Amino acid sequence: MEPLPNPQKKLVVDINGEKWARYPIKTHFITTKDELENIVERYLISFVQEKDIIVLCQKIVAITQGKIVYKKDIKVSHWAKFLSKFVKKTPYGFSVGNPLKMQLAINLAGLTRILLASFLGGIAKIFGIKGVFYKVAGHQINQIDGFYGKAFPQYAEMGILGFKNLDNFCNKLKEKYGFSFVVGDINDLGGNILGKTDGLKGKDKLLLQILKDNPAGQSNEQTPIIILRKLRHV
Repeated sequence: MEPLPNPQKKLVVDINGEKWARYPIKTHFITTKDELENIVERYLISFVQEKDIIVLCQKIVAITQGKIVYKKDIKVSHWAKFLSKFVKKTPYGFSVGNPLKMQLAINLAGLTRILLASFLGGIAKIFGIKGVFYKVAGHQINQIDGFYGKAFPQYAEMGILGFKNLDNFCNKLKEKYGFSFVVGDINDLGGNILGKTDGLKGKDKLLLQILKDNPAGQSNEQTPIIILRKLRHV
């Protein structure tokens, strides 16, 4: 049976005159006990086609790879509380505006680097330049997720970290299964392509256009995988 689109999302979008289907794949609630390969084989193999692109939510990749830290193990410093006050809040997890996430950023990059990133980021905002904080901070801090339990209470107690070499990660999945893979961090405010197989080099703009409205949804849809399929006839 063909997967149905999530509420208020279109199954098919037109991008530069081409029709693309975005099939949301519903899964069980994924935890650190799950293996990504088992998820692929359980939910995708029977439906995916040769030229499809499999988009994996960064969150489930990080969780299945054990890239998490628990709230109980983090001691929030005065610096984390102070710096987080100056970060723009959004409805989707508060980024490093959450003191717990800011503390994780300090733990990963060091206080000196975070102070520099905060200073330069603040100056850049005066001139309308965004993203400077994360560029200066580095250490995949822009991928920090979790500590937010509105949709799933389980995430309120855990921080989800990013990691390097996601292109290699995607290439290994393609070697095993033969399909193109993408790891994305997409939400209703926009998104980033964090990793992709070699055959998709130079396609970030196209992929983000296809995923622009976040077909996986932002609430409790539980569809952390999207299959993209270029359609010949609609």
